[in-house]
Amino acid sequence: MPFVNIKVTPDGLTPEKKAALIAGVTELLRVELNKNPETTVVIIDEVETDNWGIGGKTVTQRRAGG
Repeated sequence: MPFVNIKVTPDGLTPEKKAALIAGVTELLRVELNKNPETTVVIIDEVETDNWGIGGKTVTQRRAGG
C-alpha cells in the first residue's frame, strides 16, 4: 500500500487542484510502479508559510525578500 504525503503552501490550492494532485500521483504510481490505485493513499498537508522554514527563514520572510 503506497502512502504519499504532499506538503504544500495553500497558495491557490483549490479543491479541484487537490483532486488533480491526488489523481495524478495515484496514476503515476500505477504506471511506473504497478501499484494498485485502490490501495494507494495520498494525503495533502497545507502548511502556512509562517510554519515552513528554509535556510533559517520562514517562507513568508523569503517571499517578502527578507
